[in-house]
Amino acid sequence: MMLSATTFLAALLLITAAKPMAPCTMVVHESRAAPSKGFVQSAGAPAEQELTLRIALKQNNIAGLQAELYKVSDPASKFYGQHLSTEEVAEFVKPTDETLAAVSSWLSENKISSKPVTPAGDMLEIKIPVSQANDLLSAEFSVFTHVKTGRTSIRTLQYSLPVPLTQHIEFLHPTTIFTPPLDSMPRFVAVNPAKRATPGFDDAPASCASTITPACLQAIYGIPTTPATQTSNTLGVAGFINEWANQADLTAFLTRFRPDINSSTTFALETLDGGSNPQDSSQAGTEAVGTVLVHSLQYYTGMTSKYTVGIATGVPVTFISAGEDAPDGLEGFLDMITLLINDTNRPNVLSTSYSFNDETDLGISVASTVCNTYLQLSALGTSLIFSSGDGGVSGGGQSANCTNFVAPFPAGCPFITTVGSTSGITEVGVFFSSGGFSNYFPTPDYQAGDVAAYVASLGTTYAGKYNGSGRGFPDVSAQGMLFETVWDNLSVLADGTSCSAPTFASIIALLNDELVAAGKPTLGFLNPFLYSPAGRAALNDITSGINPGCGTLGFSASAGWDPITGLGTPNYTALRTAVGL
Repeated sequence: MMLSATTFLAALLLITAAKPMAPCTMVVHESRAAPSKGFVQSAGAPAEQELTLRIALKQNNIAGLQAELYKVSDPASKFYGQHLSTEEVAEFVKPTDETLAAVSSWLSENKISSKPVTPAGDMLEIKIPVSQANDLLSAEFSVFTHVKTGRTSIRTLQYSLPVPLTQHIEFLHPTTIFTPPLDSMPRFVAVNPAKRATPGFDDAPASCASTITPACLQAIYGIPTTPATQTSNTLGVAGFINEWANQADLTAFLTRFRPDINSSTTFALETLDGGSNPQDSSQAGTEAVGTVLVHSLQYYTGMTSKYTVGIATGVPVTFISAGEDAPDGLEGFLDMITLLINDTNRPNVLSTSYSFNDETDLGISVASTVCNTYLQLSALGTSLIFSSGDGGVSGGGQSANCTNFVAPFPAGCPFITTVGSTSGITEVGVFFSSGGFSNYFPTPDYQAGDVAAYVASLGTTYAGKYNGSGRGFPDVSAQGMLFETVWDNLSVLADGTSCSAPTFASIIALLNDELVAAGKPTLGFLNPFLYSPAGRAALNDITSGINPGCGTLGFSASAGWDPITGLGTPNYTALRTAVGL
């Protein structure tokens, strides 16, 4: 059973009465020689400054949960579609009584109170001053500054734990990680209204040579106009770093491109960590506006003609806004997933168009824990869709000084579906589409043959610049250039995998609508299906394009899976057949 906060705290009180931990040797638990690139140590941390730290406890059977996820996500399995319950997931990730006893005794001896911040109680939160943190962890917390933005954070280059605790604690956080601001913002340029293609129901895809509109997406991918009917089928759009979705811009967009649709159509709002969604036009965030508009134009609309603008009416969209008060040290990335795990009304699809430039900025322990949190939400039946990043083989942000190829995070996590970009009516991979191989996560079984074949085709090209045994990304791709939208009441064109991810997520949500209507389960974790014979046959293989970076031409698109366009772009009609509709 899942531990409620009350039950968990009661258990801690009982366990704390156990025999105190004897004095013991400290051992370095995590360390790094220097802060991440772009950060400098600027001052010592004030002794009285309060720190909010998370303690990640060892999960009792994460491998078992992974096996269950693959079992319910593999179309060949008799358990396909039988998504787990919150209680079932918690049984795999909750810490053992031994772990709880050891950690709670350590905290009690040091007069530190804690509270669980995850449904299964596998992560605790403590608040202590810098001086106590330095003593407790044999650390030296200092103030570090991110030079480009001026943002400061308190971190340490290493910390230690009592030897007996190392088998019970994964890590304390944020301690040794240095995460630059989130990336994958789309590139926006103003549109000259006189030159803007006017999207009509009869001129797509001819107009798609100059701009991409909902009519273009429908024409290129065969997306139907049948209105959605299942209100229980929902889609979430993640928002971070003060990027908000502006209703006035949505209204202007619908008025301009969908006069047949009620221009007052809106979306729901969910917030965390002090998040909000202010409606002042000056506060309209490009990323959130872009992603919500892409979804809105595809979900709140419905037409009967072949070249309609939009895809279907009635699929509820929720904008989920994480604020700047995120104690997870990850801009709310971890807190948002934790919130949704414990939310009985969690979306069936979650689209995220943000990423961290380089997975190594997070450190392996933090990256693995976040990835395992995605594992939990995927096991519950939510399809997690992420943009791959906009830096080619340079990662999320076009690093000019990289010598080895960079993997952004979470693109390389095996429990999400990562989306790259294409362009053109005859599609090719786009130069900025991030793709490659994770340096942290090994190649998962579902793509082992594809990765091995592509690596073999490279021969000695780029030898030593990438991890050929890593998880390959992206998984799929979709249009990502010349998206016409509205920002601050201006017509703008957007480029980026930030456009591609919500496009693909929209198609999955529409398939889910049909599945629910037919009395079938939603798709959940997509990758085992996408890499299956039926799944890959329902995708348009893209064989042209490169993603340069790090002083190279990058990888090349090719027949089959490749690290720029993945398995290809969606074919709605074929996907519909492949999922049994």
